[in-house]
Amino acid sequence: MKASIKIVLLVSIVAVLTATICYLAQNRQINQRASVAPLIIQPKSYAKILLVGDLMFDRGIRYYAKINSGNYFIFDKISPTLLENDLVVANLEGPITDNKSVSAGTAAGSADNYFFTFDPSLATTLFKENIKIVDLGNNHILNFGREGLASTKNYLDKAGVGYFGAPDYPKSTSTEINGIKVTFISYNEFSALGGAEQQSTVEEIQKVKQFSDIIIVYSHWGEEYSDLPTDAMKSLAHQFIDVGADLVVGSHPHVIEPMETYNGKRIYYSLGNFIFDQYFNEDVRNGLGIVVKINKNKKQLEFEEKKLYLQSGGQTILK
Repeated sequence: MKASIKIVLLVSIVAVLTATICYLAQNRQINQRASVAPLIIQPKSYAKILLVGDLMFDRGIRYYAKINSGNYFIFDKISPTLLENDLVVANLEGPITDNKSVSAGTAAGSADNYFFTFDPSLATTLFKENIKIVDLGNNHILNFGREGLASTKNYLDKAGVGYFGAPDYPKSTSTEINGIKVTFISYNEFSALGGAEQQSTVEEIQKVKQFSDIIIVYSHWGEEYSDLPTDAMKSLAHQFIDVGADLVVGSHPHVIEPMETYNGKRIYYSLGNFIFDQYFNEDVRNGLGIVVKINKNKKQLEFEEKKLYLQSGGQTILK
């Protein structure tokens, strides 16, 4: 009798263990099958590019970065806005060199006050803040001559930051974002080419059309602190669009100028300041950022305007 009970108990235990092992094995197979299921990531059907105006990192901006936590202090409050885009493009208003600043501490209006150089660390900062392409076509890029220009390119190359509009080369640069080919072309009113700069820009637009989905012209032009574009600016912008530009944006006036729609294309005559130590009135403190959303299939552009504000102390904020 006792032997029979032991046999029954043993059989029951074996049955329970067998069932448990089968259950675990079955679930393991299910989990293994689930773990190898392909992860499907849908590619983005658009590109988002933020375009901003003048970026100057000498004088007061250099000082505020130095007495705080460095370059990133300047970008701290605007950084989230920069990083939410695929790319940010700005006008780099001066060279990046090892030279000591000659504008720091100078009186406003003095000759040296407008003679810029930026610390080499800025190149890496730009990359980390998503400003991965800059326009070098402006009236300050040669403040330290051809040597300063070569130094700028060298530091940008090392940091992985692209550029266009340099007085020697390149006039344009192209990038591909989510399958969309975008080309940036510089027009520099202050170029040594003089009147030939206009024809050079027109020819560049015509040349890159064959391999570009979207062409954006960055123009450094106009009169400082004027809130209206000149007739010459309007004529140029219209011509750029007539030959194939999809969008024209401007810098140099240090204030925002109006937007115009011409033949279905937008012209932002001046985006004003982005990073600058100008605080003497509200016009120079207010800047504009343009988020351009490009539809991959239709190559259509959608726009969102970001209002920027230069705070005393060097930081730029989103209004």
